[in-house]
Order: sequence, then C-alpha cells, then structure tokens
Amino acid sequence: MRQAPDLLVQTIWEGLVSGVLYALIALGFVLIFKASGVFNFAQGIMVVFAALTLVGLYEKGVPAFVAVALTLGVMFVLALTIERVVLRPLVNQPDIILFMATFGITYFLIGFGEALFGGNPKQMITDQLYLPRGAVDLQILGGLVSLQKIDIAAAVIASLMIVALGLFFQYTRIGRALRAVADSHKAALSVGLSLNQIWVIVWFTAGIVALITGIMWGARSDVSFALEIVALKALPVLILGGFTSIPGAIVGGLIIGIGEKLGEFYWGPLVGGGIESWLAYFIALGFLLFRPQGLFGDKIIERI
Repeated sequence: MRQAPDLLVQTIWEGLVSGVLYALIALGFVLIFKASGVFNFAQGIMVVFAALTLVGLYEKGVPAFVAVALTLGVMFVLALTIERVVLRPLVNQPDIILFMATFGITYFLIGFGEALFGGNPKQMITDQLYLPRGAVDLQILGGLVSLQKIDIAAAVIASLMIVALGLFFQYTRIGRALRAVADSHKAALSVGLSLNQIWVIVWFTAGIVALITGIMWGARSDVSFALEIVALKALPVLILGGFTSIPGAIVGGLIIGIGEKLGEFYWGPLVGGGIESWLAYFIALGFLLFRPQGLFGDKIIERI
C-alpha cells in the first residue's frame, strides 16, 4: 500500500462503487422487511428478472425507454400478483411462513424467467439508455487512476436512489405507514391502514430498486441469472448495518464493497485468490458473533 498509493486509491474506488451498488440491493431487502417484518429472499431474483425483462423487450423491437416504462409496469403487476396470491392469505401468519413463501417466489421467477428469456447471458442496452462508456484517467499520488464512466454513473444514480428512499421513509405518509405495518400488522389494521395497499406499494418500490440495480450491474458485466449470486451479497450488508436501517445499508455496503476489494487485491494472493467470494460472509459471521443486531440495528431484549 505504501509503495503504490495510486493502486490503493484505484482499489478503494472500485470497492466504493461495488459498495454503493450492494447498498442499493440491500435497500430492496430493507423495504420488504420494514413492511412485513420478514426477510425477502426473492429480492435477488427480482433484480435478474427486471433486467432480463428490460433487455427482452428491447430485443422484441420495443424502444429502450418505452421498454423501461413497460418493465416498471411488469414489476407493478408482479407486486400486485404477489400481494393477492401469496401475501394476502398469509396475513398474521408466523414470520417463518412468509419467509418460506419468498423462497417459492424465488424459484417461480427463476423458472418463469428461463422459460421467457432463456438461460444465456444477455448484454445490457447501455448505449440505448445513454449510459456513458470509456474512462476518466486522473493523476493521483504520483500515479494514474482510471475511473470507468459507467462506474461513476452507477455510483451517482445509486446514491440518488438511496437518498430518495431515505426521504420517502422519513417524511412521507406512506413511509410512516410502512414503518407502522412493520411494527405490528394487527395494530396497523386497527388504525385503518390497508395491508394490501401497503404491500403492493412496497413490493413495487422494491421492484423499481431491482430494475435500477439490474441496469447498473448489467451495464458493468452482463445480464444473467448469475446476478442473483451478486445480489445475495446484500445478506452480509444487512447483517452489518441492521435489517431495518437505511443508513446501515449504506455503511454496510461500503464496508463490504471496499473490504472485499482490498482483501482480493492485497491478501488474495496469499491464500490462492478467490477471497472476494467469501470475505463478505466471513465479516458478517464476526458481526453475528459479537453484534448480531448490526451497527445500526436495535438490540431486542425479551423479558421472560
């Protein structure tokens, strides 16, 4: 690190971009958890399904931005269907039942997505969405640091989305209603809140987050079902930050993103490489042992 500080800056930048995108994925999980009190295992495949729908519509001849609008419509229909078919019959059921229901949603979307779009990777329509290409080279600390323009765009768009969702939860009536539903379904119903409407809204919002995440990750690599594995990096992010905390998702994402890039570049060769695939979960395990509620989570104390 001392001998080549420019490489350190380059590594931190790449980790920062990954961390912001991890935080954006984690926000989709936080949204569902705040509204239902259960972890939504299907958020990862929602990222893949939204991105595949966008690319698939474009391949059918639909203009790029019309395809974006239609994909948002598909995510709304998906949210409505999940609420009607899955969530409504399970109101006031134990959390584990809702959690297992999200497993069913996951494997349904995997099979449905493969039937519609096939299993081969697809190229994100980066140019058609006017996302930038190329790189910006900067002289920093006596060396050359290359910043990919798509990474800059991804960091900016993800950051704006995170800020918008934070303001939405904090200052809007719907955001307060979401927090009330998360605290208690029965109490929310008793004061006139509609669980059906709230769940449609929150799943649709999570679908919007999934689409933006799919576009950004797809532009950096490609669009395939392998993106679901990337999306599951939100698990250690949530463990670090806390399952109900938007600031926690941001901080946890940055810790995981920067930590795994530093680990892969500087310590990966010492263990034969591949550290980036498991370091995040190792960090999460440490937090589970010593601070299971995360950095920003509330400690739950139950009296017997």
